[in-house]
Amino acid sequence: MTLNIGDNAPNFTLRASDKSEVSLSDFKGKNVVILFFPAAFTGVCTEELCSTRDSIADYSGMNAEVLAISVDSVFTLEKFKAEQKLNFNLLSDFNKQVSRSYGSLYENWILDMKGVSKRSVFVIDQNGKVAYTEVLENAGDMPNLQAAKDAVAALN
Repeated sequence: MTLNIGDNAPNFTLRASDKSEVSLSDFKGKNVVILFFPAAFTGVCTEELCSTRDSIADYSGMNAEVLAISVDSVFTLEKFKAEQKLNFNLLSDFNKQVSRSYGSLYENWILDMKGVSKRSVFVIDQNGKVAYTEVLENAGDMPNLQAAKDAVAALN
């Protein structure tokens, strides 16, 4: 499945690193930036999420919440969030349903790993519509975080 600009974003409820349940619908009336990432504690993922951490005020100033999603367990995400001092929700898509519904799942990844989130960015507007999408085939590439910020800015 591929999501396009203007599509309704699939709603979801996932466990956060603190084990609470977080749903996309919790953020009605806010813009949401969803970052799918392959694996905690890997180089590009750490760089991407730390860059987002360092610019969280930009998102907050644009009425936007950031949600980062991977297939890692809540326990792994809890440790990763603490070590990197990440200031936004990390959500576990351990069962791979949300990554699949967003067209963001590598069926086959490196080292024979199957079912890993693709590095991708979705901006969801206040009405739950997709306003921006970038899905990368190469997990070693960084997403265009500035383009995502620009997409959020255009919503305000």
